[in-house]
Formats: sequence, C-alpha cells, structure tokens
Amino acid sequence: MDLTRLTDLVDPVDLTVLAPDPVLLLCAVVLDGLLGDPVYRWHPVRLMGHTLTGVERLLRRAGLDGYAGGCALFLVLSGFWVVVSAALALILHGLHPALNWIYQVFVIYSMVALRDLCRHGMAIDRAGDLEGARRAVSMLVGRDTSAMDAAACRRAGMESLSENAVDGFIAPLFWYAVLGLPGLVLFKVISTMDSMVGYRTPRYVAFGWCGARLDDLFNLLPARLTYLLMAVVAFLLPGYSGRKALAAGWRHHALIPGPNSGWSEAAAAGAVQRRLIGPIYQDGKLITEIWIGDEGDPEGGQAGDLRRMCVLVVATCLLAAVLATVALLVVAS
Repeated sequence: MDLTRLTDLVDPVDLTVLAPDPVLLLCAVVLDGLLGDPVYRWHPVRLMGHTLTGVERLLRRAGLDGYAGGCALFLVLSGFWVVVSAALALILHGLHPALNWIYQVFVIYSMVALRDLCRHGMAIDRAGDLEGARRAVSMLVGRDTSAMDAAACRRAGMESLSENAVDGFIAPLFWYAVLGLPGLVLFKVISTMDSMVGYRTPRYVAFGWCGARLDDLFNLLPARLTYLLMAVVAFLLPGYSGRKALAAGWRHHALIPGPNSGWSEAAAAGAVQRRLIGPIYQDGKLITEIWIGDEGDPEGGQAGDLRRMCVLVVATCLLAAVLATVALLVVAS
C-alpha cells in the first residue's frame, strides 16, 4: 500500500478551529447579558454533572473511592468532555463554518454566568422580608441562616457576588482566551468537580481532593487578576475606592479559607467601602466573627449595598471581557 498516496487522501485536521476567537467571545458575553444563563435539561454543565455522577458510581463500585478514584474521575471526565466538545466543533466546521460558529458561541455563552450571578444576589433585596432573604441567601452560601438579620443576609450576598465573579465569569473567560474551547471546557469540568465532590466530608475528603486542588490551581491567576481589575474599576467609579480595594485585598485575602476567594472578596469590601463577613454561625454555634475591609468603614449590609456590589462586579467582569477581546485581537493581528 502506498502510504504517501493514502495520507494525501486524508484532509488534515484544522485545530485552529478550536482556538480562541474574539468575535465568538464577545457574542457570548452579549448573549449572557441579554438572556442570562439558559435553563434547560441539556445544559452542558448539567450534562457534565450527570456524567460525573455516573462515573463516580462506577469508580466506587470498583473500589476506587479515595485519591486514586478522584484522579481517575478527572481523567475520565476531562478526556470525555474535551474530546467530545472539540470533535463536535471540528465536525460542524467541516459541514459549514457557520455551524461551528453558532455552536461555539452557544458553548461559551452557556459557561459564563454574569447576569444570573447578579440576579441571584439581588434576590436577597427583592425578597421583601427577613425569611425570604434568608431563603435567598441559603441558595448562595452554605452557612446557618437562622441567626442572620437583614444586614447579615446582604453581606453574605455581597461576599457571594464578589467570590463568584471569579469562577462564574472571569476564570472561564481567562481559560477560553488562553486555550480556546478545550481550555474553557476543561475549566468547567474542574469547576463542576469542585462543586460536586470537593468537600472535606468523610465521603469526599480523599475522593474530592483532586477536583478541589485543580480548582484552586485553575483559579489562581484569575483570582489575582480580579483583585487588580476590581481596584482599577474602583478608581474609576465615583463613590468607590481603588486605594482601599488594593489595601484590603493585599492585607485580608488570607483571612478567608482557600488560596483564591479572599482576593476578590477582600478587594470588593475595600472597593465598596464596607466591612464584610462579620459573625457567622454554623449549627447554632458562632464559628467566626472576623471582618474584612478598611477598619474605618461601616459594616456592610445597609440598604443599597448589594446594588453597589453588583455594579462593581458587573463593571469588573465587563472590563475583563474587553481586555480579553482586545488581547485576542492583538494576537490575531
């Protein structure tokens, strides 16, 4: 058999189809702003969750319920979803480039969640009464809400907004800009693992270790970029403080467990000029009463504080989207 003739008959795979594209990114961000996260049975992240549940069940049946099982879970999930998503893009591009364009815009749009992030946070203010506010908070944070007053509910919402700006928008944006569609999907696999198995409970302390540590790694740069971007935005917005954002983020980020979430939370506290966290209860017991932010600022949770935080988060995320788009345009030129 003439192998040279055979290779001439096979079209090479054009992997540039999977590369980051500024137009696709911009379209996806606009769609998210207009429509919010799509809610339907076949949502890509929901499908990742179903796949994770099935693979976890098989691994545990095989006796792989420790560190090795968690690593195997990552390899199977990432291999499957990265390959499938990339293969679909390549196949659709082969049929018609417009089909791939529509597909990738939809995937990116499905994996960023800025509008829904603000909607869930502002639900606390829209609740109308304390019990409703507590229910809205319970959808965002895993803490005891029974002892929370209205101010504590708002603070929890503000903290959730600032923290989730990283893994809900800026981190997926970052990994798409760096590694294209495969990078975005890989990040979402890791994020899904962390949210479903990355717990320090007897069942998941070993099995979820891989997902939790990878999530820390993949959010390392985005969290610190968010800190800097929040400070820039706070310098530009009237009534906010870029100086306090820089100072609070630098001084207080380590007060919050984990290597990443403290950067955006502490910076946001300084930016909106409100102290956050305060007394937190779990199972009726006080577990912490630390405060982050400038010591001279009032406690967060006043009327209007949630909206101020939402403005900061949206402006920060939009700045990140603009910078990512410009960077991709510069690279493409």
